[in-house]
Amino acid sequence: MSGHPENAPQHCPGTESEDAGKASACAGCPNQNICASGAASVRDPAIDIIKNRLSNVKHKILILSGKGGVGKSTVTSLLGHALAGTNPDINVGVLDADICGPSQPRLLGVRGEQVHNSGSGWSPVYVTDNLSLMSIGFLLGSPDDAVIWRGPKKNGMIKQFLSEVDWGDLDFLLIDTPPGTSDEHLSAVQYLTEAGLSGAVVVTSPQEVALLDVRKELQFCQKVGVRVLGVIENMSLFICPNCSSRSEIFPATTGGAPQMCSDLHVPLLGSLPLDPILARCCDDGRDFLQELPNSPAVTALKDIVHKIVKSCEGTSS
Repeated sequence: MSGHPENAPQHCPGTESEDAGKASACAGCPNQNICASGAASVRDPAIDIIKNRLSNVKHKILILSGKGGVGKSTVTSLLGHALAGTNPDINVGVLDADICGPSQPRLLGVRGEQVHNSGSGWSPVYVTDNLSLMSIGFLLGSPDDAVIWRGPKKNGMIKQFLSEVDWGDLDFLLIDTPPGTSDEHLSAVQYLTEAGLSGAVVVTSPQEVALLDVRKELQFCQKVGVRVLGVIENMSLFICPNCSSRSEIFPATTGGAPQMCSDLHVPLLGSLPLDPILARCCDDGRDFLQELPNSPAVTALKDIVHKIVKSCEGTSS
């Protein structure tokens, strides 16, 4: 490798520069230590290990959001249930890569479960027969324990998850990332690109304060070469469960996700309404699709999943 490392950050000084690994732009880059040591030409062996480990995973999808609080983790759990519930022969895995805020064990109703380690690696926790989960939440002594780690240690944990979890044969692996465009995202892209990353699903809510950060997330995908499968607008409307009247809790003052997608030429996968029963199901770890299969949210979700599957199958090798 020469010049700029693959998936390099903006303003990367390049591996041949005296500032390689030392410039401010290098902070948080997975390649920083390699560049600083002058060994940037050495290929990270984890890339090949991860490629081999995930060779039986057909579609690998990053779930991203620029803004916290838009329901990205909730959407990830809903997508997992929807994909797994569509066909019992479809195997789905969820990787909770939000190291400091792991919420998938609660959302999927498997808090308190233990991860087992064997000669073939870590075994994920099974939510249903065809839906499994790996999260750092399973490795903490208590759900209230704080993970106070700097970037390199978080990157190492993501590398370990990608290289050591024995998922078996999966049709879909959904990777729930923290908000932003930081260390964890660079690491995930670096390690998954050669493993056949299908693309990213970006989650937003309608208001401009969320869309501002989501535009940055879309720009991140463009700069690191990640295909955007589409955008999901979460909490687009509130639909009263009693009278079915609709209200805008988060007004789309600039046209919301549909206008943003039109301006930036990215697909809009669909909009999910705000449903208080959905929120309660997530808090309790219950499958909302089973609780209210005919709700507007489930109808919208099934259409979104159909578009994601179609988009992934269109890029399958």
